[in-house]
Amino acid sequence: MENSLAYAQTQDKNDALASFRDKFYHPVINGKQALYFTGNSLGLQPKSAEAFLKEELDAWRQWGVEGHFEAKRPWFSYHEFFSKGLAYVTGAKETEVVAMGSLTANLHSLMVSFYRPTSARYKILCEKKAFPSDTYALQSQAKLHGYEIEDAIVEIAPAKGSDLITEDAIIEKIFELGDSLAMVMIGGVNYYSGQAFDMASITDAAHKVGATCGFDLAHGIGNIELKLHEWQVDFAAWCTYKYLNSGPGSVGGIFVHENHHKRKLPILAGWWGHDKDTRFKMEPEFIPMQSAEAWQMSNAPVFNMAIHLASLEIFQEATMEKLWAKSRPLTDYLEFVVGEVAKETGADLEIITPKQHRRRGCQLSIVAHGYGRKLFDTITAAGVIADWREPNVIRMAPVPLYNSYEDVFRFGEVLKAALK
Repeated sequence: MENSLAYAQTQDKNDALASFRDKFYHPVINGKQALYFTGNSLGLQPKSAEAFLKEELDAWRQWGVEGHFEAKRPWFSYHEFFSKGLAYVTGAKETEVVAMGSLTANLHSLMVSFYRPTSARYKILCEKKAFPSDTYALQSQAKLHGYEIEDAIVEIAPAKGSDLITEDAIIEKIFELGDSLAMVMIGGVNYYSGQAFDMASITDAAHKVGATCGFDLAHGIGNIELKLHEWQVDFAAWCTYKYLNSGPGSVGGIFVHENHHKRKLPILAGWWGHDKDTRFKMEPEFIPMQSAEAWQMSNAPVFNMAIHLASLEIFQEATMEKLWAKSRPLTDYLEFVVGEVAKETGADLEIITPKQHRRRGCQLSIVAHGYGRKLFDTITAAGVIADWREPNVIRMAPVPLYNSYEDVFRFGEVLKAALK
């Protein structure tokens, strides 16, 4: 690799996904196109989103309530249009996924079904420094069942002097907790460090001690390879406004393994999870659908979901295989450029994200020792949109759908100037 404009432009010229960059709007700030590296927080807007949304607005204007059945994509069954795309990006069966709700609300709904503590088996294992919303959700679930947080919640922390948690440490803790462990629930990719966990091994260990296992995939879906069905993951939830580019606060989604579809699990029931063939009979007894759809409560927020549908079509067109094939070397190039800038300027720049491809997606978390927030503010003023996380991490994600090698090179030039 070379930290040069010529090298970056050559890589972009040979990029099989180069044309997809033009399928998105790129922010222009102060008359200049920004260098956007925050797809791990909010993805860019697909240009097709407007047309998808307008179709539903037009259907509402033309049909009114009859749009539930007469629209081009009938609203009554709107969530079904996501089954194929979501199954594709999660490595699931179409019956195991559904677009619904929002991330934390979905996690709560799933934990009603999968956190079933007893007097002996009630502990929850999670990673220390999980995204705060996950922590709050787990704590409130423990309290809801009458347990003290300090007793029920077991956090696995990085080894001293490290920002990473090894799978060996997680699995060792699972077997240590043994019969007292009710549920493992961690982020598939840690939001702070960018570390991707071996979900297959963690799930297998949890099952061996009789616990359920689920994942928050907010930073995983659309970013890393997922095989949720094959890995026997019990449940998962995600948002869609990060790597899935579906707009701020967009609809979330869930995965429930087919192993659980016919079990009589407790479910927070709602009308839209009722057997669709008898739903409109308005009968008092809840009859759950025999799929992940059973966890739905309300009918689809169509305008919100239209953008999500537009984005999933792009993923299927690009293919996940090509996205991973670009993501890995593009992220490697960002790592290389940061290293070259550090050599040239003498700055102490540390990337805390694992180096191995299997242990990360496209996010790199960078610590600029001795600079802190001031450096972040300086590169922001220079047109780089990245993400700051306390106490001292700059998170960056070169997203393969719309970021280029030239973006990375130009970021390196901005970083170099800021450090000097």
